[in-house]
Amino acid sequence: MASLPFLSQISHPLSFPQHGHCFHRHFPTALAAPYQSGASSGNSWGVDIPDSKTQVSRVPVLTSSEAYERLKSFREKIKGKQQFLAMYSSIFDGITTDPAAMVIPMDDHMVHRGHGVFDTAAIMDGYLYELDQHLDRFLGSASLSKIDPPFDRGSIRRILIQTVSASKCRKGSLRYWLSAGPGDFQLSPSNCHQSSLYAIVIQDLSSSLNFKGVKVVTSSVPIKHPKFAITKSVNYLPNVLSKVEAEEAGAFVGIWLDDEGFVAEGPNMNVAFVTKEKELIMPHFDKILSGCTAKRVLTLAEGLLREGKLKEIRVKNVTVEEGKTAEEMMLLGSGVLVCPVVQWDEHVIGDGKEGPVTQALFNLIVDDMKSGPSTVRIPVPY
Repeated sequence: MASLPFLSQISHPLSFPQHGHCFHRHFPTALAAPYQSGASSGNSWGVDIPDSKTQVSRVPVLTSSEAYERLKSFREKIKGKQQFLAMYSSIFDGITTDPAAMVIPMDDHMVHRGHGVFDTAAIMDGYLYELDQHLDRFLGSASLSKIDPPFDRGSIRRILIQTVSASKCRKGSLRYWLSAGPGDFQLSPSNCHQSSLYAIVIQDLSSSLNFKGVKVVTSSVPIKHPKFAITKSVNYLPNVLSKVEAEEAGAFVGIWLDDEGFVAEGPNMNVAFVTKEKELIMPHFDKILSGCTAKRVLTLAEGLLREGKLKEIRVKNVTVEEGKTAEEMMLLGSGVLVCPVVQWDEHVIGDGKEGPVTQALFNLIVDDMKSGPSTVRIPVPY
């Protein structure tokens, strides 16, 4: 076996503990030195480590009440665009409306291993929109992730509705998680005491999305393998990096292509197109997340068929050429509903303006959220 060049710099060989891979005292001096020095100009790993922005000389040891007061002060100083109105946690088996108490244990495997799933339902005029559809996907993701929920479906549903009720929120969103639960910091969840359920009600104070149209770019961040793409897990690093890449390019989001080069999805939304022949086309859901909003759009679009605004609705493999030469392109998701895309990379979509089908589908979704059937609108008993 060829020798590794950096080993010649080490005064003693690597020594691993018998169990695990924690270096601690066994970490070689030559490799640890750059971290001990706090250098910001690079190290033997070839990674720049920036100096800290804040110099810390003494860290206080706090009582639980002092820690809570600092959490409360921290929350009060944050002037974000989202307000957190209520949270349920199966850890303390109750609902809190105090943002400072909306925390989860550090040893929860969702925190340090990403072993958790989540979903979101919109709150509109005191109704939860498509709660059951999202809950079905939520529990399906939990099953794929080998997480056994702490409660049955009916109990989870009641907990979610009660959390919204306690929040008094009539327009916002409900996000909820199932985790392997707390227990330890190992890789396996075998020592987790029980899976955990969390839910939070969010009221977004930011202005509405500009529906005149957005720009998207083809993402260079590798798309998730289909096994993980169809599961709505908390492992969103690829999604985050794709979004950051798009923002750095002056775009709204990136568009992923699948392993065969077909159009896949955005980082947290589906995509759809309207062809010159007035076909509404959408990629298959076999390699991407099955979007609840996207599937509802397919149902509502049948009304446009009857009106003659569309000639056909198809779920198919969509080539990049088809997408970029389409008359209309749109993003579909609970956060954006139906958002028009007017430019993809350097290609202008259609005439560079929001198309009539996109606008019609947006109106249909909004009307559905406000006055749709009882299958999609669940009243919240405030």
